[in-house]
Amino acid sequence: MTTTTPAVPVQADPPTTTESGIPRRAACEFGLTGILLFLVVTGVRWLIAPDSPISVHDIHYALAILGITIGVLLMVFMTSPPGRRSGGHLNPAVTIALWRLGAFPARAVVPYVTAQLAGSVAGTALGRLVWGPAVSRVPVGYATVHADPAWGATAILTAETGVLVLLTMMLSVLLAHPAGRRLLPCAVGLATAVIIATLGPLSGGSANPARQFGPALLAQDTTHLWIYLLAPVLGAVLGAALVTLAKPRTAQRPRC
Repeated sequence: MTTTTPAVPVQADPPTTTESGIPRRAACEFGLTGILLFLVVTGVRWLIAPDSPISVHDIHYALAILGITIGVLLMVFMTSPPGRRSGGHLNPAVTIALWRLGAFPARAVVPYVTAQLAGSVAGTALGRLVWGPAVSRVPVGYATVHADPAWGATAILTAETGVLVLLTMMLSVLLAHPAGRRLLPCAVGLATAVIIATLGPLSGGSANPARQFGPALLAQDTTHLWIYLLAPVLGAVLGAALVTLAKPRTAQRPRC
């Protein structure tokens, strides 16, 4: 059971962010990631739990509904004032991808990633507080991502890495042109829905370390947590490397 959150920035402030501005932008990432994870937990609780009056018994339909909902939410978050201030990453792998693409300052990476992971824990905990014990029970399980039992660690790692390679390349192309930056929220929303619907029942379709960190931590379900933390970051680094290799040295860097 999964929803994914591969959020990417629309038009953050320029990468020459001052040291004094980084904490405020990281605070926006904490808040947005926390709200997103709370809504993910909320969606899984009401669409999956057997006691829910709107429970969807077919997992593929449930994933389609969740994918569309989360895709729309990402579009809203990315274009909101906090999202425009911070760039609306909501994903440590995206932050690292932008850094490797030369579109994000290295000094802001650790504050952003820390804020996103902390927001993941806070949002998941808030979901438990608001919706009660149903969130911690099977099949909700704090909305923890799970792969198909037939999928081994290597298959999950490959799929989750590949998703971020593609997303990083899409990010680079869209951010390199003004028209692409305007299309970015729609592109991210669509990509999110597709990932949830296609990879959700297979690899889990997390594509975001923050998506799994809080739920797995609170559920004490850390069997494949290392994969969901490592694979998106690895995909971001590989994707950025491929973009760099494919570009002429005189090509313009994407603006975050």
